[in-house]
Formats: sequence, C-alpha cells, structure tokens
Amino acid sequence: MTYDQQILKILTEAGERGISVQNISRHVYNLNCTFFHQPDYEEVRSYVQQYLLKNSKSQQSLIESTGQRGCYRLNTTGSQDAQQLMLLFHDEQQPVENVKQSEDLSLDLFDGMI
Repeated sequence: MTYDQQILKILTEAGERGISVQNISRHVYNLNCTFFHQPDYEEVRSYVQQYLLKNSKSQQSLIESTGQRGCYRLNTTGSQDAQQLMLLFHDEQQPVENVKQSEDLSLDLFDGMI
C-alpha cells in the first residue's frame, strides 16, 4: 500500500471531524515501520503535508481543510471521488457475522495431579 492509499484510508477512518497532519504522519510512519526498515519520520511528515496541500486546493478536491489549522478530512460534499472512496473502504470493513466460537478440546496436563 502506498503512502497515498494509506493517507486516504486514515482520512476515511477519521470521518467528518478530520485529523491533523501530525496524526496522519504518525499513522503513516507506523504503518511503514518494520523490523528491517524504518523510514525517516521527517520525510514521511513532509510527504503527507505536501500531499494534503496539493489535493485540497479546489472545491472539487478529494480532500478539504476542516477550518482548523492543519486538520483535513475527505471532501464528501464536493467530490464524487471521495464519496466513492468512502464506499470502497466501508465495503472492505464489513463485519463478519456468525463467527462460531471454537471450543477448547485440548487435554488438561495437570488433571490428576491433585
């Protein structure tokens, strides 16, 4: 998953209230940290900031500012792409129903010790 997709997923999960650039950067950074590779946090923060600024310039943009400094959300009123994106991410998160609880059938090692 690319940074762009991760940013959009985070904005989708944030909902109407939006989320700050700092929190988005932290989430993206944490999503990309592995045991063998750690990206530079400042590079991730800079990328996130530039991406949000670039994609929130017009009324029909995919992302919009919430009115608070440094907070962004998906533009669900002016952008058809954002509405479609919300549907796509919500379809991926369908709750699994009828999950059967598995019964523990293992033998107890210390049953006859007392």
